[in-house]
Amino acid sequence: MLRAVEKKILAFLKTPYRGFFVDVGPAIGEADKVWTLSLNTDSREVPVVMLHGLGAGVALWVLNLDALSKDRPVYAIDILGFGRSSRPKFSNDALTCEKQFVKSVEEWRRELNISNMILLGHSMGGFIASSYALTYPDRVKHLILADPWGFPEKPPEALTSKQIPFWVRAIAYALTPLNPLWALRAAGPFGQWVIQKTRPDIMRKFAAAINEDPNLLSQYIHQCNAQTPTGESAFHNMMESFGWAKHPMIHRIKDVRQDIPITFIYGSRSWIDSSSGEKIKSQRNGSVVNIKIVSGAGHHVYADKPDVFNRYVNETCNLYKTRPITQLIRESTESDDEHELNLSSPTVKNNEEDTEPESVANLEETIPTRK
Repeated sequence: MLRAVEKKILAFLKTPYRGFFVDVGPAIGEADKVWTLSLNTDSREVPVVMLHGLGAGVALWVLNLDALSKDRPVYAIDILGFGRSSRPKFSNDALTCEKQFVKSVEEWRRELNISNMILLGHSMGGFIASSYALTYPDRVKHLILADPWGFPEKPPEALTSKQIPFWVRAIAYALTPLNPLWALRAAGPFGQWVIQKTRPDIMRKFAAAINEDPNLLSQYIHQCNAQTPTGESAFHNMMESFGWAKHPMIHRIKDVRQDIPITFIYGSRSWIDSSSGEKIKSQRNGSVVNIKIVSGAGHHVYADKPDVFNRYVNETCNLYKTRPITQLIRESTESDDEHELNLSSPTVKNNEEDTEPESVANLEETIPTRK
């Protein structure tokens, strides 16, 4: 069911894509496979690799893939434990879970023989991308963090308790041992209905692209999270409480190699604290840190204002184009002016999905060139 609804959503893409499993071996489990989408792999530009957030999957990038792959290769993966990828059992230790996620991304990169990449992560994916850049700096050309989770340190309990009613704190305490999306699975076949009623905003975000069936997104999110929640359990192990990580990235990201630029893209209405970006900018003297604020966007900044988000990502990626360019990397902090863009892509042949082979050692050998 997940495969079927994913194909329906991705049918709205104008750019040809390929879907395939990459066998990453015993990255966490005995034989893990990472579900992967690739677009425009004939391009010789530096590829963009996209890591989604908690409870998501590759199809939620449907508003971004056409624009971002126009001039360069793009790869989007279902992180292990999520979507259509394998669901191995992670460690109960927070730092070990983090390292397992990073190892799975590195094994995936090695199998596809990608020498370096522009690494883009949203929310939890931004946390994993940052940890990856700390561990494998030679492989990261630029780090793009879209409303990343797990950066600020949790404020003292006294501050949070003043803002939150006692009964809310009592319920939150009782539910602490449970995974964040437990209610969706507890609803069984009514999980899709729960999403539709509790998060109608998500349906509206994608309405422009998926106007034929507005329920596709709720179906997709339900199917992504109705399975064994091993990735979600790993996230639960890494979090102090839902909004904070046990090992906040703000204390560590200053150690990312100085020649790796970082771009933060925050939604102005997000619950994520964007002040972390400014603190990191002050910590990384001599290193490029760009901060972009997308006006009117929430946590799902890539879907709330996809045109603006795509423009910011493309502007960053264009710094690494193989043709001569005059624009230099420079530090900036700016807010979006929300002007309309024309990101239309040329009409191309129908998309297709390739679930063979199960092991991919070299992308060019496995996936035929498209004309």
